[in-house]
Amino acid sequence: MVKDYNIRKTSGQCSICEVQLAPGTEFTATVSEGPDELIRHDYCDDCSESLDEATSAAVLCKWRTVVPHPEEKKKLLVSNELLVNLFERLSEARDPAKINFRYVLALVLMRKKLLIYDRMTTNDEGQEVWSMHLKASDPGDTHLVIDPKLTEDQITEVSNSLGEIMEGDFE
Repeated sequence: MVKDYNIRKTSGQCSICEVQLAPGTEFTATVSEGPDELIRHDYCDDCSESLDEATSAAVLCKWRTVVPHPEEKKKLLVSNELLVNLFERLSEARDPAKINFRYVLALVLMRKKLLIYDRMTTNDEGQEVWSMHLKASDPGDTHLVIDPKLTEDQITEVSNSLGEIMEGDFE
């Protein structure tokens, strides 16, 4: 069973020295696994240099980022139109990596309510194939999406790649 984790946004304060991190300030963020949740810690530059190996061993991921300005909206580098275009261009893909990418892209488009699930069938290879249509098109204009039965790790990997494309987060 897949477990949902909610990782909080930055608290705006260093987890060690408790100094306030002003908007626009670069800092280091980490995520560690707790008993029932993922725990995020933010560190100012001075404190991040003092993290020891024992602390680093428990860290699942670590990244550098900037405290957002309160009025600042997250900027997407890719519009919905471009995501739909990419989804359509990958329709003939046979490469497993592209099939995986298109599947996760379909999930994103479904979440954005741009792609509608119609039904599921099975192809000659025994794979589940989702029949879908774009909200802005005729339901008769179907798009077939292979469900590659990705593991949680594979979905995370593909989602991270897609997130980097959409948000320009290449740190």
